[in-house]
Amino acid sequence: MEIVEARANHPAGSTSGRKRRFDKVAITCVFGEPRNPASWSGAPNNVASALERLGIAVESIYPRLPRAARLAAAAQSVVAGYGWPASTEHVLRSAPSRHRHARRVAQLAARLGVRHVLHTGAFDLPAIEHGGALKHYLYCDHTWALSLPYRTDAHRLRAYARTEYERLERAALHGLEHVFTFGDFVRDNLIEHYGLPPERVTTVGSGMGAVQPFEGAKDYSRPELLFVAKHLFEAKGGPLLLEAFAIATRERPDLRLTIVGHERARRFVPDHPNIGFRGHLPWHELETLFRRATLLTQPMLNDPWGQVYLEALVSRTPVVGLRRNGLPEIVAGGRFGFLVREPDPRQLAAAILDALSDPDRLARMGWDGQRHVLDTYGWDRVAARIAWT
Repeated sequence: MEIVEARANHPAGSTSGRKRRFDKVAITCVFGEPRNPASWSGAPNNVASALERLGIAVESIYPRLPRAARLAAAAQSVVAGYGWPASTEHVLRSAPSRHRHARRVAQLAARLGVRHVLHTGAFDLPAIEHGGALKHYLYCDHTWALSLPYRTDAHRLRAYARTEYERLERAALHGLEHVFTFGDFVRDNLIEHYGLPPERVTTVGSGMGAVQPFEGAKDYSRPELLFVAKHLFEAKGGPLLLEAFAIATRERPDLRLTIVGHERARRFVPDHPNIGFRGHLPWHELETLFRRATLLTQPMLNDPWGQVYLEALVSRTPVVGLRRNGLPEIVAGGRFGFLVREPDPRQLAAAILDALSDPDRLARMGWDGQRHVLDTYGWDRVAARIAWT
């Protein structure tokens, strides 16, 4: 395990005497209707609602292409040399798809009569061409450069595709009015790797789901582990955790693990008396699981931020995860959680056993983590930081 020093988020500051960035804005999302709470973990809808609470008019743009256009973009990407698409995402990253989505956004924005567009992903940014009447902003939790080292499909990408994805993202980022990031680690990458001026990149944080703060009694001597993955069970570290659990139970046979996941993930879970599997749950039941858990054990391989960590901490449940992406920042370098250097089941098992060895330490981490999350994160804070220059 390793403790990493984390920097505090940039405070929102007072808005007194400051100019609001816009009075009307359109929010876009290529992965679903922005006002649908299920799109991109609900972030577009949550940001839109919080901006509206500030008195800003918010329009919604879902730049979904017709099926023929999507197929044409995929075919053009193959002909251009990207290789056979490893996934829908790789088509979205290509120049043909980006150009089509950017034009679609511009068309829909013109119909809505908006001049400011807040993108919640890079796939519909103007990939090459800039200018025009629209001003573009981005709210992001990751970059291509940050994701590449941990991608499980990286070996399937042609050199041309890697180079083009980097070039296109760089060009799109430099055509933006401003970039807002979930964490400082993304802000640093945008400045250091992509060369964006520091004054055009602001860390605004994120909010979380509907889990409410827990103030009741909690027994940290109970070895209750929780893992939550509504989708992407493998990418979120489910198989890694199951291997670590098998190792840890040799020393602590009283360990119990609850897995919340999509029904498709059930096939990965062994028939074990100490492992329980739960499918889709209403929020109040998930909230109860967060509150009962002693640890959230979530060794996500390549999740850029992980709102599930915030939901655990607001429930006074410390977390165990990998020392990568946003987790070191969320747990303040180890104050509210345990960081594992490598995705190795033995290291993860050791971290779990170490965490459970000191219930009093877990209790302190739980209280401190909850206070930190409540003082630092929230969708209204995000909206205020976006809205005010």
